[in-house]
Amino acid sequence: MKIGFIGLGVMGLPMAGHLIDAGHELFLHRVKPKSQELVEKGGKALESPRAVAEAADVVILMVPDTPDVEAVLFGPDGVAEGLGAGKMVIDMSSISPVATKDFAARIEALDCSYVDAPVSGGEVGARNAALTIMVGAREDAFARAKPLFEIMGKTITHVGPVGDGQTAKVANQIIVGLTIEAVAEGLVFAQKAGADPARVREALLGGFAGSTIMKIHGERMIERTFDPGFRIKLHRKDMALAVDSARQLGLALPNAAAVEQLMNAAIARGDGDRDHSALYLTLEALAGNS
Repeated sequence: MKIGFIGLGVMGLPMAGHLIDAGHELFLHRVKPKSQELVEKGGKALESPRAVAEAADVVILMVPDTPDVEAVLFGPDGVAEGLGAGKMVIDMSSISPVATKDFAARIEALDCSYVDAPVSGGEVGARNAALTIMVGAREDAFARAKPLFEIMGKTITHVGPVGDGQTAKVANQIIVGLTIEAVAEGLVFAQKAGADPARVREALLGGFAGSTIMKIHGERMIERTFDPGFRIKLHRKDMALAVDSARQLGLALPNAAAVEQLMNAAIARGDGDRDHSALYLTLEALAGNS
């Protein structure tokens, strides 16, 4: 299949690499020195999103935020200008569910399909082709896209129509963000109380407090190894999506709002490019431990 891929960062680079390894012909935009390896493997670097859309049957986006998706799709020389009838756009970024529905309507007006398919699993999941992929699409569009998802991920769920994938991702980020904060709070408490946080974590892993986040991110907190992973500034963006969407729905998400503010504080401290487990440092500072 001829596939366009735009957004070759920490996540997009290995995802695009898996598609090339599976034998697909890739057309790339935003190739930088780190992603030059994709060209060496056979990918073709093109000068604009429009050129990618003209060359490909399916265009995949993996960019940071809602305005980035809008610019790539509808800006000058954007994807929309290069689409032809029957082509497909798959947005694997994590963006606003409300904006996603608007973008989909504009792409579908061009007689093309639109799929939102945000992912969870971080850099490790992307490198290992083990991502969890949450899909919003019509049944026929999902069936067409699913073989590509199976190359990049392990758990693929068709949640519902367009926008539902992004809604599931926002829910995921709420739960992950609150759990990271809870683990950090518990370990800061243990430290302040004079216990060994590493031993406390070991004890908790065997009970109801045990979780993947306690296992992986708790270890990062104790070892103070905060290389991303998933950057705090990107998770803060997702928490802001949750809070903004809740406001539109007339819904109270008090703890999501609190974690968003803690992430704002982490960014103000200069930790925005650290892994989201570095929220521990913000709580540690509030406790007077640093």
